[in-house]
Amino acid sequence: MNNRVLIALPLAAVLTLPALAQTSSTQDQSAQPATSQTQSTDTATGKAPLAPPSREGFWGRINPFARKSYVKRQTDPIRDRVNELDDLTAANSKDIKDTDARAQAGIKMASDKANEADQHAIDAGNKATMAQQTAQQATTRIQTVETVVGNIDQYKASNETEIRFRPGQTLLSKNAKDALDEMANGVKGQRGYIFEVQGFSSGRGQVAIENSQKMAESVVRYLVLSHDIPVYRIYLVGMGNAPMPDETAKTKRISGGRVEISLLKNDLEQLASSTGSTTGASMDQQSQPK
Repeated sequence: MNNRVLIALPLAAVLTLPALAQTSSTQDQSAQPATSQTQSTDTATGKAPLAPPSREGFWGRINPFARKSYVKRQTDPIRDRVNELDDLTAANSKDIKDTDARAQAGIKMASDKANEADQHAIDAGNKATMAQQTAQQATTRIQTVETVVGNIDQYKASNETEIRFRPGQTLLSKNAKDALDEMANGVKGQRGYIFEVQGFSSGRGQVAIENSQKMAESVVRYLVLSHDIPVYRIYLVGMGNAPMPDETAKTKRISGGRVEISLLKNDLEQLASSTGSTTGASMDQQSQPK
């Protein structure tokens, strides 16, 4: 009997120790959340960090007799935190992509605005250059007009020819007509010119003046009828037997008669040509693509 009591007491002690260790572990776990609430929650998920694994039962952290519920209870918080971190990482990646997309869109918009501003600046520069050129052309034209107006009554000799007549003759020869044709063809479509026709005749007094007038009139008649030269552009005078100075400044008289034709021009034709060139240049500039 005594032997049975001695064997039963150690066996009861062995069975009681694991139960006491399990109870102390449960009390430690129930006290752990209260202490963890006081810890800082400054983490990625905004939750308090996981508490270190507590001692479990009599065996401590390594329990060869751990149950499935114990293992699940230890691993579930870790698995939940891992899932939360994955979700947080995915959300951060999406936010980064959205921010990058908005940044790229903003950069593209700014670049487009800068290019548009550059194009406007180039157009403004071209318009300013064209305005400056137009102003310069207008200034040049005004100066030309002022010069022409100042010299409107100043005619300069452009071409001269002389036609000889035999005594008593007033008809034009073929050579005379050819010379007049050459002079008249050179003024077709032009402005600002006059023909000066002076007739000279041998003899004396009124007879010489009348003969020189007739020879000059034959020249005028040919220019008007054959070349449609307006009468108001012809200045005619019969000089009679007025002496003609030679190259040595000595006067000499001739037999028969002669008619001197001088083509005189002012600057109106120069003004017309400069106006046409200015207008053409302005039209060319306006027709250029912008």
